[in-house]
Amino acid sequence: MASFQEVLREVRKVVQEAHPDLLTAFLTELLEAEVFSAEYYQSLFQCTDPDLGVRTDVEDLARKLALPVWQTWDNSKEILYSALGSLEDPQDDFVESEPLTPDPQLLDLVPVSWFEELLFRPDLPEFETPDAYFESLKEECDALDAEAECQVPLKEENEDGKRTKRKLSASLFEELLSRPDLLECDSIDALIESLKDEFETLDAEAECPILVKEENENGKKPKRKRPAVERSSRKRRRLNQKKPAPLSAESPPAGSVSHMSDVNMSTPLPQLLHVSLLPCSATPTLQLIQPINGLVRPTYVLVSPQSGGPLYQIVPLSPAVGAVAPVELSRTTQIMSSLSDTASKIQPPSPPTPVSPSKDKTPQDYSPPSTPLRTQEPRPEIPKRVEDYIQKLKSHLKDTYSVMEGGKKMDSHYIDTRLVQRKLVIQTGKNANKCLEKELVVLSDSERRKAMVDRSHVFQNCGPKPKPLITVLGKTGLGKSTLIQRLALDWSTGGLAQFQFVFLLNCKVLDVTKSNYDLKTLLFGLSSAPDCKDSEAAFKYVLANPNKVLIIFDSFDDIGELEGLLQSSATSVTDNSYTVRQLFSGLFQKKILSGCTLLVATRPKDALNHLLRKVDSILEICCFSPKDIQFYVSKCFVEASKQESALRKIQNQQYIFNLCSNPLLCRFTCFLLEQDNPEDDDTLPSTLTDLCQRVLDHHLELRDKVQGSKQDISQLCNMAWDSFKTCSSLLNQDQTEISKQLMDCGLNCEILASHKAQVTYFSSLFMQNFLAAMFLVQSKDINERTLVAQTILNHRKKKVCGEWQDILQRFILGLLYQKATPHYCGALQSFNDAQAKRKTLETQLENLKPGELTPGRLLELFHCVYETSKVRLAKHLVKKLPENLSFCGAQLTPVDVYVVWHLLQHAKGLKRTFSVDLRDTCVPLSGLKELVALSCITSFRAPTLDTIDLWEDLHHNSDEVSLKNALDKFTMDPFKASQLSHLDNLGLLVQIHREKKLPMRESELTLEDGIPAVRHLKKLEYEFGRNEPEAFLKLIEILPALESLQHLDLENNILRDSEAEKLAGVLNSLSSLRILNLSQNRIGDAGMEKLAQSLAAASSLQKLSLYGNEIADSGAENLASVLPAMKSLLNLDVKYNQFTDIGAKKLSMALKNSPSLKSLQMWNNSIPLGVLDHLRIQDNRITAP
Repeated sequence: MASFQEVLREVRKVVQEAHPDLLTAFLTELLEAEVFSAEYYQSLFQCTDPDLGVRTDVEDLARKLALPVWQTWDNSKEILYSALGSLEDPQDDFVESEPLTPDPQLLDLVPVSWFEELLFRPDLPEFETPDAYFESLKEECDALDAEAECQVPLKEENEDGKRTKRKLSASLFEELLSRPDLLECDSIDALIESLKDEFETLDAEAECPILVKEENENGKKPKRKRPAVERSSRKRRRLNQKKPAPLSAESPPAGSVSHMSDVNMSTPLPQLLHVSLLPCSATPTLQLIQPINGLVRPTYVLVSPQSGGPLYQIVPLSPAVGAVAPVELSRTTQIMSSLSDTASKIQPPSPPTPVSPSKDKTPQDYSPPSTPLRTQEPRPEIPKRVEDYIQKLKSHLKDTYSVMEGGKKMDSHYIDTRLVQRKLVIQTGKNANKCLEKELVVLSDSERRKAMVDRSHVFQNCGPKPKPLITVLGKTGLGKSTLIQRLALDWSTGGLAQFQFVFLLNCKVLDVTKSNYDLKTLLFGLSSAPDCKDSEAAFKYVLANPNKVLIIFDSFDDIGELEGLLQSSATSVTDNSYTVRQLFSGLFQKKILSGCTLLVATRPKDALNHLLRKVDSILEICCFSPKDIQFYVSKCFVEASKQESALRKIQNQQYIFNLCSNPLLCRFTCFLLEQDNPEDDDTLPSTLTDLCQRVLDHHLELRDKVQGSKQDISQLCNMAWDSFKTCSSLLNQDQTEISKQLMDCGLNCEILASHKAQVTYFSSLFMQNFLAAMFLVQSKDINERTLVAQTILNHRKKKVCGEWQDILQRFILGLLYQKATPHYCGALQSFNDAQAKRKTLETQLENLKPGELTPGRLLELFHCVYETSKVRLAKHLVKKLPENLSFCGAQLTPVDVYVVWHLLQHAKGLKRTFSVDLRDTCVPLSGLKELVALSCITSFRAPTLDTIDLWEDLHHNSDEVSLKNALDKFTMDPFKASQLSHLDNLGLLVQIHREKKLPMRESELTLEDGIPAVRHLKKLEYEFGRNEPEAFLKLIEILPALESLQHLDLENNILRDSEAEKLAGVLNSLSSLRILNLSQNRIGDAGMEKLAQSLAAASSLQKLSLYGNEIADSGAENLASVLPAMKSLLNLDVKYNQFTDIGAKKLSMALKNSPSLKSLQMWNNSIPLGVLDHLRIQDNRITAP
C-alpha cells in the first residue's frame, strides 16, 4: 500500500495543476465511489471562494482529500491515476483560454432557474385566480414528465438497496407549490410577487455548489439572502423577462411550453442550464446553454440547433476535439470542454427510446446510438477567391511532386512501402516511472507484419477519438519525405477529401532563430504553398475551418533542440513576434488553430522522446523488402537483360543487397549500375563509405564532361562540417560567399537542393555527413583529438545528434582506411598526417571495453570496424566481446544483421562462443535464421513468436538439423512477464512442449522431448505492478509445466487472498522451487492459511519472502504451525505486516523447532520494541531492523 506522503504528493499535484473542470470531475468520481460522504464533500468547499471560484487554501484542500483517498486506496487509486494521466495530456482535457464576461443582452435571455420558464408564462395575467393557474401548471408538469425524465439522484434507497430517482416535477415543483404562503395568495399579482421572492432563494442555492441541509426551528430550510445590490440586479433582469420580446416574426401561441432535455446530475457540482428559444415554427432558431460549475464562472453559449423539431431537444455534449466556434461568435462566446466523467455521462434521449451509456463504461467506450444526435451540417460555402487559390495550390503540388528525387516520376517509380502502426502503453513493473510515463511498445517481426497498413490508413481513425497529431518514424533514407510528397500528390489529384488545405513545411529550410513570424507567414510564406494574391481571405477561411486543414512538418529533426519546446508556445494567430518553434508548439498544444491535423515526420531517436506522450498515432515506415528491391530495380532499367544483370549483381554482393533495404541507398546503387556497363564484372562497393564515394565520383565526372573542367568541392566539405556542428542541413555560410559555379555543381550533383530558389540545403544526411567526414579526415586544421571527439569510441560522451553522429563516425573510419584518395578535394593533408589520425583511432579501438557499451553503441562499434575492412581490427573486437552479447533494445535492420554476422564469423578461429540476446530488436526472420546458424552462437534469446516462426520456416524447408539446433539453442531464462502478451506467448510455448508439435504441424519427430527452454526455465518474474486477475490465472495454468523452476518472483502485484489461494493449489507441482517472493502484496490471514498448507509440502524451498503484506496474528500463527515442517527453509522474511507481539511470539516459538532456519525478519510497528528485543535475545536468528 502507498504511504500517506506519496498519496498526499499526488493529490496535491492534482489540486495545484488541474483545470477546474478536471478537479470537479475528480471530486465527483471520489464521491460516487463512496470515498467520502456527501457531508464531507460539502465541507471541502470551505477551501474555496464561492464568489471568485478559485482555491484560496490549496494545501488544506489537498490534505482533506488525501486522507480519505489513502484510507480507501483500493477504491480511489484508479481515480487518482486517471486524474494524473489527464494532467500529462492537458490538450486532450480542455482548451485553456481567458475567462470571458457574458454579454448583458445575452444574460437577459437566461432564466434564473430550471422551471422559471414555466412559471413566468406570458399568459399568466389571463388567469382569474391562482388556483386556476396552479391547476394549469400541474397539467404542464405532467406533460413534461411524459416526454423528458429529468432524473436527479437522491441519497434515499429503496427496499433493494438501490438509489431511487424521482422526477423534477414530483420533487421541486410540488415542494414549491406546497408552500402555504403561495397558496394563500388571493390574486395573480400577489402570486407573481411571491414567486419573485421564492426565486431569489432558489437562484442563490442553484449557484452555490453546497446544498444547504440545515433547517430552522420550524423544520423549514432557511432562505439565503444576497447583497442588496445583487438582488436588485437580479430583480431588474427578471422583470425584463416577465414579458419577453418575440424572438421571431411569429410569436408563440399562448400556453406553448419549451420542452427541456434530460440532464443527469449525479452530484451537486456539475449542473447544466439549458433553455430552448423556439418559436412555434420549425425554422432554425437559437439555443442558450449555461454550464454552471462551482469552481468556474458561468459561461453562456448560443448555438444553432440541428433540428427544428419542437418535441425533442438535445443537450449538446462537450465540443468534439478540434471543434471551434464560428467566427461570428468567437468574440462573445466561449465553448468550454472537459473530460470529466460526470459531464461525459450526460447523454441525451433519442426518440423513441432513450439511450444512455452503462455505468461501467467510460465516456471513451460509449458508442453513440444509431440515430445521429446531430444532423450533418451543410458544408460551408467557400469564397470564390479561396476556391481559386485551393485549385492553384493543388496544381502547384501536383507539378512539384510528380517527380521524385533523382528525376524519377512518382507514378512510375514510387514503391508503396508499408507502415507499421505503433502503440504506446503506460510503463508497468517494479522499475516503472511513477509519473505514468508512456513508452513505445517494441514489436517483434511477427507482430510488425500483423500491424502493417498502407498509406491510405495514415489519417484513418482507429477509435472514437480523432487523430489530430500523427507521427511518422523512419531512419535516414527510408522515404519519409517521399511518403509525404506522395500524400500531397494524392490530395492534389482528388484524394484526402477531408482536407481543403495542405501545407507542407520542410524543417530543413526553416530558420528557427528568427522571431518575426506569425501563423499566416508560416503557412503561406514558409511552406511549399505558392504565392496567394488574397492571403487575408484564405487565412480567414483557414481560421474558420481548422478541421479542414492539414499541416505537415517534414524533417522535424532539423527544428533544433527540443528541450523545453512545449514550454513556450504561440497563443495568438496574428502576433508576428514568434519563432518557428513557438508556432509549432502552439499548433501542437492546440493553442492556435485548434482542430487542424498535424503530421510530423522524424527519425526515431531524440525527437520523439520529448513528444512521445502527446501524439495520437505513431506510424513507422518499413524498409524495402526483397520484393521491393526487385521491383525498384526493374523500374530503373527498361531492358529485361539489364534488369536481370543489375539484380544479379546486387544479389551476389550480400552487403549491398542488405544495404538496398534502405530506399535511398538502393537508388545510389542503381545509379552506379546505370553508369557502368551491366555486362561488366565490376564488383559493387563493399562498404557504405565506398558506395557514397563512388556515387559522388560519378556525379562529378558527369558534370566535368558537360562543363569541360574539374570542380573543387573542398568548400562544400567545410560547409557540411559547419552545418553538422549545429545538426542542421542549412548552409551556414552566406550564399554570396559561394561561387555560382560551385552552387550549380552542388545542385546538379544532387549534393544540394533549394527551396523556392531562396534557401539552399544539403539534400541527404548521407551525402552531407560524407562531405563532413572528408573535411575532418583530410583537413590540415583538424588534429587527432578533434577527430576522436566526433566518434562514440569514448562511451562516456553523450550522443546529442543521434543518427547524425552514427553515420559520421562510420564515414570517418571508412575514409581513414580507404585505399583510393578522392580527386575532387584540393586542400589535402600529407600522408604522415593521415597516418597519425589512423593510429590514434586504432589506439582508441584497442583500449575499448565492448562489455561496458550499451547495445546501441555496441552495434555502432560493429559498423565502424566493418567500414575499415581490416581483418585485424575485426578479430580484435571479437576477442574482447563479452560472452553474453546483448543487442536488446537496439532495432536491427537487415544491414545491421549482416554486419554482426560478418564479424562474428571470425570467432571460430578465436574459439569464442556467445549467448546473444535479440529481444526488442525487431530482427527480421531472415536475419534471425543467419545468426542462429552461426557455430559460435551457443544460445539465443528472441521474441517468442519470431522463434516459433523460425522453427516453422526451418521445418517447411525440411532443414531438420537446423531445426534441432534452433530448438536446443533457444533459451528464455530468466523470463519476465509485464504484459498479458508475454504470458500468452509463454503459454504457447508450454502448449507446444506438452503436445510436442508445432502449432501449424500435425506431428513433429524432432519435438519428442518438447522444448528444452521450457524444461530448463529456472526463474520467472511476474511484474505487472497491479492486480490483473486474467493474467494471474494464465500464470497459474502455466506454472505446473515449469518443472525446473527455482525462483518465482511475484513481488508488488497487489495479490490478495484469492490469488494466494490459487497459488497454493499449484505450489505442490513446483518440486524444484527454492525462492518464493510474495512481498508487497495484499495477502491477509485467509490467504496465509491456504499458503501455509502448501508450504509445509515445499520440500526444496529455501527462501520465503512475505514482507509488506497484511498478515495479522491469525496468519502468523498458521505460518508458525508449519514452520518446523519446512526442513529446507533457510530465510524467512515477514516484516512490515500487521501481526502484534502475539503473532511474533508464535513465530519465535516455532523458530526453536526449526534448526535449519538461519534468519527470521519480522519487525513491524505493531510489535512493541521491548518484546522484539526480548525475542532477539532469546534467539539471535531474529535479525534487527
